[in-house]
Amino acid sequence: MSFDGGGVVVTGGTGGLGRAVVLELLSQGARVVVPYRNAEAWQRLVAAAGQAAALSGESADISELAAARAFMERAAERLGGIAGVAALAGGYRGAGPLDAAPEAEWDDMLRINLQTAYVTCRAALPFLLRSRGSLVTVGSRSAEAGGAGAASYAVSKMAVLALTRALALETRERGVRVNAVSPLTIDTEANRAAMPKADRGRWTPPEQIARVVAFLLSPASASITGAVIPV
Repeated sequence: MSFDGGGVVVTGGTGGLGRAVVLELLSQGARVVVPYRNAEAWQRLVAAAGQAAALSGESADISELAAARAFMERAAERLGGIAGVAALAGGYRGAGPLDAAPEAEWDDMLRINLQTAYVTCRAALPFLLRSRGSLVTVGSRSAEAGGAGAASYAVSKMAVLALTRALALETRERGVRVNAVSPLTIDTEANRAAMPKADRGRWTPPEQIARVVAFLLSPASASITGAVIPV
């Protein structure tokens, strides 16, 4: 499984899962561009990558469609085209039952998870149609199970999966593949800090999920589209 220098955009690339995905892609010969908002997190990613020449980044807010389209244009110029996009940016809020959770939680989760995924997909699609490329999103096994105590998060992640399936159907005759991974709790620094007393024995290392994401982005998965892969 090799990218042979193909270009991939990874949104959320400085996060716990995103960093693992970036490093896995680099190890397989991909060239990677990452939009980031936190300069310190970007520098940590650069340090983890060992100053890899195949990695480049840009401070960019891609939460709005016009800005995301402009970023994708610049990324395509830098990469000579975009062969794949990993839409990993997102977040978690779960303050309790729906009738007790802060009202802002609903809007926050739809904006951070669904709106970000929509904007990324919409901005990336013209470039993926040109390259007959691959797009990967992230769902959630816990959301699929019902998401009690985090209804806003569950709804936003299930909507991401609906978006993924719809886009896969819309683009399969046009040469683009669209798939999702659906993990349980990921063993990241952020989750350890948020749940210090949790049993981490069933948590999934981000490196394992990263290998699945890289597979779905690579030519090795050329016959797969519309799949939601539990990890």
